[in-house]
Amino acid sequence: MGRNLKNAILAILIPLPSITFYLTFLHYNNNNYSSSLWIWCSHNPFLLANLLFFININLFFWIIGLLQSCHWMIDLYWTVIPVMLSHYYATHPFSKHNLWRSNVVILLTWLWSIRLTHSYFRREKWQWGEREDWRFNEMRIQYGKHWWWISFFLVYVSQQVLLMGICLPIYAVNSIDKAWNSWDSIATFVCLIGIAVAYFADTQLHEFVSKNKIFKELGVDIVPNLDSGLWRYSRHPNYFGEQLWWWGLVIFGWNIGHGWTLIGSFINSMCFAYVTVVVEQRMLKQEFRTKSYRLYQKSTSVWIPWFKLSQKEDSKYKKY
Repeated sequence: MGRNLKNAILAILIPLPSITFYLTFLHYNNNNYSSSLWIWCSHNPFLLANLLFFININLFFWIIGLLQSCHWMIDLYWTVIPVMLSHYYATHPFSKHNLWRSNVVILLTWLWSIRLTHSYFRREKWQWGEREDWRFNEMRIQYGKHWWWISFFLVYVSQQVLLMGICLPIYAVNSIDKAWNSWDSIATFVCLIGIAVAYFADTQLHEFVSKNKIFKELGVDIVPNLDSGLWRYSRHPNYFGEQLWWWGLVIFGWNIGHGWTLIGSFINSMCFAYVTVVVEQRMLKQEFRTKSYRLYQKSTSVWIPWFKLSQKEDSKYKKY
């Protein structure tokens, strides 16, 4: 059995313990069993979600990552966990929600997940676990022999905090039954725009990378920098689209009186700001694109799409 198939089967089977436990809990809860365990699960939906995440994701994924010497699975499950949480919060006995709002959020989360999953597999050439995030690889080198235990906190525990945090609006949506209003429509529109922007930005980047690969194989000079399409107006339109999606969910939370749910998206935005700096430093280290990328930085907005500098201003920078 090939590695790709093994990893595919592993990725499909790995969440089954949590899913099985939750379905068992629902069965016994619906049949009015008074076990202290089921009572605790009924009254603590957020804590239960975190407990299942810690055991099934943090511990199981970490052990598998150590055995394979590759922490690839958490990247894939970034695209899956919000969908699982949206269904979990909507079906939990504690749930009290407006059916329209809850179903719309579930549908939007599915659309976001399909977009991100497609982008992930397209980038990985439709392989399961072919490689891990380049940042993990750099940390592996940085921490050396201590990486085996540090990875548990940097790769998994930190991502639990982040993932559960940015999904707080999904929890809020399923905790209050308030009639649908115009702000829900605005939140839906913002989420859809975010998903669309991220999709087209990722597609344009994929096409750019694919063409450069062909140029390299043909011995033709590659294009040093992508500055067309959405990338003409933003240096990181894919990041902008992703952030727009999460802040659209925050509008849902704010609209039902849970503005505090913005904390997860705020932390996520700060992380994206840091990643933006790291990615751009990495780009500038590649000699063949250093000059063009510096010009690109001076003429193009970082995240929010905006018009480039005028030709006069742009030419002024090119003199240096």
